[in-house]
Amino acid sequence: MITFQDVSKTYAQSGPPALREVTLSVNAGEVFGVIGASGAGKSTLIRLINGLETPSAGKIIVDGDDVAALGVEGLRALRRRVGMIFQHFNLLSGKTVAQNVAFPLKLAGRPAAEVKARTAELLERVGLSAHAGKYPAQLSGGQKQRVGIARALATNPKVLLCDEATSALDPETTEQILDLISGLNRELGLTIVLITHEMDVVRRVCDRVAVLDAGRVVEAGAVEEVFLHPASDTARRFVREAEGDVSAAPGVGGRLVRLTLKGEATYKPVLGEVARATGVDYSILGGRIHRLRETPYGQLTLALTGGDVAAAIARFQAAGVRVDELSGETAQ
Repeated sequence: MITFQDVSKTYAQSGPPALREVTLSVNAGEVFGVIGASGAGKSTLIRLINGLETPSAGKIIVDGDDVAALGVEGLRALRRRVGMIFQHFNLLSGKTVAQNVAFPLKLAGRPAAEVKARTAELLERVGLSAHAGKYPAQLSGGQKQRVGIARALATNPKVLLCDEATSALDPETTEQILDLISGLNRELGLTIVLITHEMDVVRRVCDRVAVLDAGRVVEAGAVEEVFLHPASDTARRFVREAEGDVSAAPGVGGRLVRLTLKGEATYKPVLGEVARATGVDYSILGGRIHRLRETPYGQLTLALTGGDVAAAIARFQAAGVRVDELSGETAQ
C-alpha cells in the first residue's frame, strides 16, 4: 500500500536531514508503527505519505501513485483515500461535532442527503451520536479525538495516518482510542500508519514497526521480534524494563538469563518444574506478563545458581522458552 524508496528530506541547506535514505514498505490492511524520540523524523515521514511534505530525494508510492508526481487534483484525490488524525485534534472550534465530521464531505461536493447520512453513521461508529450538536470546547480529550477519527473516515479512505494520536490523552482514554483504532483496522480493513514515542502503544495495536533515530530507520520488523528482542540501541532504550541494570544489582550471584515465553507457555509452571528437575535455584530480578495485540507473553530476568544450570537452560529451551544470556560471566 505504501512504499518509501531511499527517501531523504532536508528543510534547510545547512541543517541536518530530517530523513536519511529511508526505505520501508507498509502492507495493505496492517497497522504499521513508527517510533522514535522527538526530532527523529516521525512527523516528517507521515506527512510525506499524503503530500503535506515533498521528499528532497527518493520516491513515495501510495496505492500505486507516486505522491511527488501528483498535481493539485491528484493530491486532492489522494487525500480522500488517506485520512489523518492529529495529536491535538485540529477541530474547527466554531463548528459542531456533526459539522466537523461533515466538513470533508462538503469539500468533496457530496449531496446534502449523503453528507447527513454519512455523518450520522460515523458518529454512531465512534460513539458520539448524542454529542452531534456540541462544540469542541464542550468535549473531553477522548471525545475530541473520536471526532477527529470520524472526520478522517468521512471519505472512506484506504489509509489512516495517526500522528501521535494518543499522546495528549490520559491512560484510560488512550486504551479506549487504541481499541477503536484496532477495531477500525479489523472491521474496515484499513491500512493504518501510527507514529508514536510510546512503545506500549506499538505493543498494543501494531503488526510491524520501524524504529527511527536521527532520520534513519535503525530497525524494522514484526512487533513481536522488535519488542521482545530489540537489536538496535534505540529500540532497546524504548523497551528497557523498569528494573534497570539488573547485572549491577548488589549481592546478586549466578548466571543471568532472560526468559521469553509466548502464547500458552506464558502461564505454565515452567520455573518450578525446571528447578525441581535440575536442582537449580533462581532469583527473579525483574519481569512482566502482558500481551502483544492478542498474544500473551512473559519476560523474566533470572539469576540461576546451584544445581545443573546448563541442564536447566536446555530444559527451558526444550519447553519452547527462549533463553538469552545477559552476561558472559556470572553476576558479582
